[in-house]
Amino acid sequence: MRFFYVVGFLWALALPLRAIDREAFSISRYDLNATVEPEQQRLAVRGRITLRNESDDPQKNIALQISSSLHWVSIKLDGKPVEFLSQAYTSDIDHTGALTEAIVTVAPVSPEKTIDLEIGYEGTITQDASRLIRIGVPAETAKHSDWDQIGHTFSTVRGIGYVAWYPVATEAASLSDGDSVLATVGRWKQRESQAEMKVNLCLSQNSAEGNSSPPLQMFMNDAQSGVRGGSAGGITEKNVSTRCKAYDFKQLGQSVPVFVLGNYSDNSRENAVIHYLPEHKSGADDYAIALDQAGPAVNQLLGAPNSKPAYMPETFDLPDAQDAAFDSGNALLMPLAQNDTSLLLAAARQLAHTAFPSPRLWISEGLAGYAQAAYMQSEKGRAAAIAYMQGHRAAMVESEKENLAQGSDKAAAHSLINDPDQFYVETKAMSVWWMLRDMVGETAFTDALHNYKASEDKDAYYVQKLFEARSHRDLAWFFDDWVYRDRGLPELRIVSVYPRQLVGGGYLVTVTVEDSGQAGAEVPVTRHMAQGESTERLIVPGNSKASVRIRAPMLPQEARVNDGSVPEANSGNNSFKIEVTQ
Repeated sequence: MRFFYVVGFLWALALPLRAIDREAFSISRYDLNATVEPEQQRLAVRGRITLRNESDDPQKNIALQISSSLHWVSIKLDGKPVEFLSQAYTSDIDHTGALTEAIVTVAPVSPEKTIDLEIGYEGTITQDASRLIRIGVPAETAKHSDWDQIGHTFSTVRGIGYVAWYPVATEAASLSDGDSVLATVGRWKQRESQAEMKVNLCLSQNSAEGNSSPPLQMFMNDAQSGVRGGSAGGITEKNVSTRCKAYDFKQLGQSVPVFVLGNYSDNSRENAVIHYLPEHKSGADDYAIALDQAGPAVNQLLGAPNSKPAYMPETFDLPDAQDAAFDSGNALLMPLAQNDTSLLLAAARQLAHTAFPSPRLWISEGLAGYAQAAYMQSEKGRAAAIAYMQGHRAAMVESEKENLAQGSDKAAAHSLINDPDQFYVETKAMSVWWMLRDMVGETAFTDALHNYKASEDKDAYYVQKLFEARSHRDLAWFFDDWVYRDRGLPELRIVSVYPRQLVGGGYLVTVTVEDSGQAGAEVPVTRHMAQGESTERLIVPGNSKASVRIRAPMLPQEARVNDGSVPEANSGNNSFKIEVTQ
């Protein structure tokens, strides 16, 4: 009986925790003092946060989460310590695969009301790829993805989705559960998009005689005042030198706050600043050339205004040439020891972000991907650009299948303007911008983008109206199927080809295309002949058929719908062999 009593007591104790809505509160303001001690790989944070109840009900339980390698020291309300329960919480939004969660109980906070808490936490941040290794990723591969750490001579630490070095509040997410992590991080970004974060970043190093470690430089991706912006000051006490620099994210938007510490040299350009490690100077010079080469092309491709960009893009060298690149805000972190093609594509993406800022994820990230594909086309041709886009579509196609299985009532939730999964949105939006360019033509496309103003983008229809005004076309069907709702992908096939010989010579060829998917598309229809080929464009609505009549000087041998520019659920049945009949 005693055993059942204890089990029952523990179960009852757990009920309040299980009932917690971990995403009920958003953090509208961070005011943090963060001290990094490289020799100990240690981070210590003290500060204040403002939480806002975003739910429809009063809330008394607050969940605050940090990386599992950190631990809570204190939480205060109105200057007085409050009791909190600290527990491990399994979640792959952190590289360790777990979080240290504090459950704080306060007087009920009404909807839309705020509460201020003073917080303190500390611990170490070492490189950890546990979450990737756990799902079967080889250790050598995993470490080049989860490379975050505080090191003795070099430190790079990304935020949510990599290392929860600042407090967050999310439901659990698992890499083994499809896109759960990306969706969870995306929801956090949407909730915290208007949040302000102030960070007084301090570097504490041993200054004793005989210490050969060079003084490290500090950076954050604070686009508002610049990565290198903010005040700086320092003191030396007991052979320990402490230097601080203040950063202010006026609005987090889609940014993931990152801090970088390293012994960098700078290559300052007119259009960017390159921070490189001494051993990678030649790579920095190569990337400077890539920026100069890609700059005019990207501005022409996007129709970007000729005015000075809102902020200066900054590139940070990573020491391991195999490490995966990462960009957020005005910062791009990548190894500069790469091949020329990789550097050029990275330059195109970074410059697109700078030249075309937007509060909408599908616009800013989609255009950055489009700029890479379009630059690939300018250098190596359309086929190479389409192959590049196709190489990024596999996960997006799988996501579309999952989204479609949830039913038409979820079409708006998984649209480009609402879906929180950044990778899905970015990949699909890249194709959407490409299709839009094909539909309206280069002149109307660049003219519309040139007239885009982020400050005027107040509703979802703003971009549609811009492109309709410049192209003089009704694009409502396209935006409805591809932007405002998620109707999946087209499934195109040619159902018939009817060539009719003309009295004056040549043929009139009627090609009928069926789209068994729910999303419509304007696609190229190509006729292949013994000598040459020709292409016409055809709009095929979802769950419908459409035909195009084309004159041909000789009998075509094959017809094909879609050259790969339009993403499809199945592209294996796009060709049609034309048999000669008497």
